[in-house]
Amino acid sequence: MGLCSDLKLTYKGRVHQALSADFCYDDSRAIKTNQDLLPETPWTHIFYNDFWGTLLTHSGSHKSYRPLCTLSFRLNHAIGGLNPWSYHLVNVLLHAAVTGLFTSFSKALLGDGCWTFLAGLMFASHPIHTEAVAGIVGRADVGASLFFLLSLLCYMKHCSTRGSSARTWGWFLGTGLCAGCSMLWKEQGLTVLAVSAVYDVFVFHRLKVRDVFPTIYKRKNLSLFLSISLLTFWGTSLLGARLYWMGNKPPSFSNSDNPAADSDSLLARTLTFLYLPTKNLWLLLCPDTLSFDWSMDAVPLLKTVCDWRNLHTVAFYALLLLAYYGLKSPRGDRECNGKFAANGKQNANGHSCLSDAEYRNSEIKPSFASKVENGIKNTASQRTQLPSTENIVVLSLSLLIIPFVPATNLFFYVGFVIAERVLYIPSMGFCLLITVGARALYVKVQKRFLKSLIFYATATLIVFYGLKTAIRNGDWQNEEMLYRSGIKVNPAKAWGNLGNVLKSQSKISEAESAYRNALYYRSNMADMLYNLGLLLQENSRFAEALHYYKLAIGSRPTLASAYLNTGIILMNQGKTEEARRTFLKCSEIPDENLKDPHAHKSSVTSCLYNLGKLYHEQGHYEDALSVYKEAIQKMPRQFAREAYMRLSKLPEAEHWYMESLRSKTDHIPAHLTYGKLLALTGRKSEAEKFFLKAIELDPTKGNCYMHYGQFLLEEARLIEAAEMAKKAAELDSTEFDVVFNAAHMLRQASLNEAAEKYYDLAARLRPNYPAALMNLGAILHLNGRLQRAEANYLRALQLKPDDVITQSNLRKLWNIMEKQGLKTSKT
Repeated sequence: MGLCSDLKLTYKGRVHQALSADFCYDDSRAIKTNQDLLPETPWTHIFYNDFWGTLLTHSGSHKSYRPLCTLSFRLNHAIGGLNPWSYHLVNVLLHAAVTGLFTSFSKALLGDGCWTFLAGLMFASHPIHTEAVAGIVGRADVGASLFFLLSLLCYMKHCSTRGSSARTWGWFLGTGLCAGCSMLWKEQGLTVLAVSAVYDVFVFHRLKVRDVFPTIYKRKNLSLFLSISLLTFWGTSLLGARLYWMGNKPPSFSNSDNPAADSDSLLARTLTFLYLPTKNLWLLLCPDTLSFDWSMDAVPLLKTVCDWRNLHTVAFYALLLLAYYGLKSPRGDRECNGKFAANGKQNANGHSCLSDAEYRNSEIKPSFASKVENGIKNTASQRTQLPSTENIVVLSLSLLIIPFVPATNLFFYVGFVIAERVLYIPSMGFCLLITVGARALYVKVQKRFLKSLIFYATATLIVFYGLKTAIRNGDWQNEEMLYRSGIKVNPAKAWGNLGNVLKSQSKISEAESAYRNALYYRSNMADMLYNLGLLLQENSRFAEALHYYKLAIGSRPTLASAYLNTGIILMNQGKTEEARRTFLKCSEIPDENLKDPHAHKSSVTSCLYNLGKLYHEQGHYEDALSVYKEAIQKMPRQFAREAYMRLSKLPEAEHWYMESLRSKTDHIPAHLTYGKLLALTGRKSEAEKFFLKAIELDPTKGNCYMHYGQFLLEEARLIEAAEMAKKAAELDSTEFDVVFNAAHMLRQASLNEAAEKYYDLAARLRPNYPAALMNLGAILHLNGRLQRAEANYLRALQLKPDDVITQSNLRKLWNIMEKQGLKTSKT
């Protein structure tokens, strides 16, 4: 009957896939598509590229220079490929190590007792850490924190051995090296040098704020002056080297990354930037509402002084002012080793003394801490080794504030509004501040009931933090749950990301609804306009797809993938001149200030390739060759092979295939396409070896079996071809092209029952694709299921009324049905 003889897929050329919307979001760019993680990429590239694999000096680079973190990803990739389990394991182990170091650091300040234990527990369980630990790219913050604490602990050793041991400068060297490593994990790691200076001045030497500059200026303490000078010199050197390495240019961000920075109103920028630290502190104190993304309008701009949120800002800075004056005011004498020392003096070993209030007898204690006073053993020698509450408060505030300063937009604009993982290091200061505050209250009150209340209230807070962390970890179990959890905070970005996930699950109508919801909240999101267009294109709604691609180009004129798919649709519609102009415009987009330079380059090269194909089909061979050569220069290995094959320059094509296979011996696409080339030149046995080798490299890829099956089909080995088709469809049962082609191969092998099964699956994968419905109708027609065949033919004609093949098949079907006395829709 020959009903399926003219089957063709309606897509021509290379269609680019959905744009991932920044996140589990960032994992995709930092790991999945980062060329620096691949074994064939020289590992030294890590030190010249940013966190996403883009050259640091490139105009589109985010300037996030984190080579040690990228190196850890590369090691993960070398061991376990893209299996996420190993990446998450490393993150958890790093968090455990940071928690251990933080507890050790707290012990040096609070002593060996229950309060140190509570501080460590609070840090370990704080919900704000979920993104940094559960999100793979959060490793940058966790790794930076590890070396941050190592640097700080080294400096504390330097202070305690200064003037009495030759090892003191070894500890200082350790401080500098660890600070550099912390910065190479993430930028804010450099701030540890400033925190170290605060420790030296306000904790170890216990100077008052008013005494700092006179002491340093008059050089009353030369060892202090020398240490602070060296810290300043090393910090300036590291910062200068980093700025030089990234090309002495700041990064550029889109409006949606940091709307306040892009605002024309000085008042709006000022009020919003003053408010954001308040919001971040609230997230630390009460992490009730958390989100994977706080960009766009998640925190609306404060545009007027009448905005009620300004009250939060005033309260926050008033609190800081009160803390400053409280710390600046004179205090009474301090007790050292049972004797009193004048205010501002030090004890024999160089540490400041504890306040006498902290040594009052407190008879009422929690039962399991009955032998511990405020977490400090009742021995004079232990007491004299610990700083006072005032000292710890100063250090805690510095640990909370200083690492957060780079995120405040004070010195330069950053590419986010709020980022929970940025609070990983500042949360150390927060946990220490809460613990020392609770301990101070515990000391001051005299009643047993109040002491127990304070202690157990602190423990209860930690329990609640732990429960919230467990709940938040549930949101991070998969992308769908993560994005649904963010709808309340950032609906535009959350719905857009959710649409990508639903589309990957073949939930087409739900994905379309999610994209439209995203655009409802923010109508000019180029990525979402593009993704909706792509979804519509894949479901054969070409006119609608074209509309959304044009809107995406209007929102972001540099979105090369939108030009590419627009040109492909225009080619398929026969609008060759408009398609040519579209491809040319894409190729002329300047390669600067781009969000994802690698994806842009790939799209531009694809445009050139399709433009060359267009010229070739029109008979303009010289123009085609010129465009192909330009494509080859941009991305030689991938496009040179196909371009030379299309131009029938088979020796040149073979040369490029061999080059690819030499550079990467396990590259499956190269094996498959080289097998096609060998088959084309008549070397059938060699071709079959390459197809089989591709299957051997990855037996789980249905596409490999599909290509081998097509080769067998061309060799008239129909039964073998059918077996390969079944295998391909079983392995890739959610991939439309694989299932559709498998059904076609089974039909050609006269296995019509099996063909019907896979045509039916293909039609369910793309229910609005006319070719799928027409072919399902045809196989049902052949198999004698006439009424179902008619229903599918009619559905196909609703989607594509002018399809000649479907019309012809339907007329033949009606003739058969009328002869059998069956009722048809035309009657």
